[in-house]
Amino acid sequence: MILLGSTGSIGVNTLHIATQFHLHVDVLAAGRNIALLNKQIAQYHPRTVVIAHEADRHRVEHTNILVGDAGILEAIESSDAQQVVNAMVGFAGLRPTLHAIACNKKIALANKESLVAGGAFVDTSAIQPIDSEHFGLWYLMQQSKALQKMTITASGGAFRDWPLERLKDASLEDALKHPNWSMGQKITIDSASMMNKLFELLEARWLFGEGTYDAIIETRSLIHALIDFQDGSTTAHIAHASMQLPIAYALCSKVDQSILEPVDLVRIGVLEFRAIERARYPIWHIKEEILQRPERGVIVNAANEAAIEKFVSRQISFVDISTQVLQAYEKFATSPKSIDEVFLLDTEVRRYVASL
Repeated sequence: MILLGSTGSIGVNTLHIATQFHLHVDVLAAGRNIALLNKQIAQYHPRTVVIAHEADRHRVEHTNILVGDAGILEAIESSDAQQVVNAMVGFAGLRPTLHAIACNKKIALANKESLVAGGAFVDTSAIQPIDSEHFGLWYLMQQSKALQKMTITASGGAFRDWPLERLKDASLEDALKHPNWSMGQKITIDSASMMNKLFELLEARWLFGEGTYDAIIETRSLIHALIDFQDGSTTAHIAHASMQLPIAYALCSKVDQSILEPVDLVRIGVLEFRAIERARYPIWHIKEEILQRPERGVIVNAANEAAIEKFVSRQISFVDISTQVLQAYEKFATSPKSIDEVFLLDTEVRRYVASL
C-alpha cells in the first residue's frame, strides 16, 4: 500500500492492520514527526518515503526520499501498489485523491475534505471510506433493503456540556479537551464546533447518493451509524471506537478474524442520545441547505480551515469560527463547475476569511 499520513492516528492504526494481515507498505508519507517515521521505516522497509519539508531530509533514515506535495504525487504515480490510504489532514488531501484515481488506484479514504470540497469531481467508485461513521453506514447497507434515512452520530465535542454563555470565553486549550478520546488539533476543534459532523454528512452524500441524512449526539461514541428502513425498522452499527475495523475492511475487503472486542452492553448499561442544537452548534443552520447543494462544501471547508488558523493563533474566539464560516457561505453563493474552479474558490474563500 501507499500510506499518506503515516504518523497520525489513522496511519498508526493502518500500520497495525498491515502487520496483522501481512500487508506490504511500499510508500510512507509523513509530516514533521520524523522520530516516529524513522521507527516505521525500520519496521516496514518502504521503497519510498515522502516528507513535508526539505529541511527534515537529513533526519530521515532512508535513501529514497521525496518532498512536499509534488513528492506525494510522484510517489503515487511511480509505485506499483494499487491501494492508497489517504489519511492526510484538510484540503491538502484532495489532489492526492484525484491523482490516485487518475492512476487507477483504489483509495481507503480518511481525508473527508477530498469529498467535502471536491466530491462532485471525484469518482467515488474507487473509494472505500474508513471513517467509522461511513464505514458503519456501508456495513449496514450490505442488507438489500429499501432505505428511508441514514443517521451518523457525534460525540458532541469539548463543549457539549458547557453553559452556552461560557462559549464566548472558550480557549484553544478548552477546545482541545475532547470528552471521549485524543485526536489531532484540527479534528478536535471541528468536533467542538460540529463542523466535523457536517463534513461527514456531506461525505456520506457523495458516497451513497441522494437520500435523507442526519446526525445525532451519542455521548459514549459506541453507536457510529443507524439506518431507518422503509419497513419501519432501525439497525445500528455498534463497535468500540477504533479505526482498525474500517481500515481492515478497506484494505482486505473480507475480514473473518477478530479485530475488536465486542461491546458488552450489560457493562455499558446506559446510552445517551441528544439532538444537535443550533444554539450550541451554529453551523447546523446550513445543514439542510448544503446537503441540497453539496458542491458548496468547498466554501465551508476553506472558510473553516482559514478560521481555525486564526483561532489557533489567538486572533479570533472559538465562536467566531462558525460566525466567519457562515459569513463566507453567504458571500460566495456559487457552486464550482470544474475541479479547477474548486481550487480557485478555495483560494478566494481563504483570502476573504483572512480579511475579516
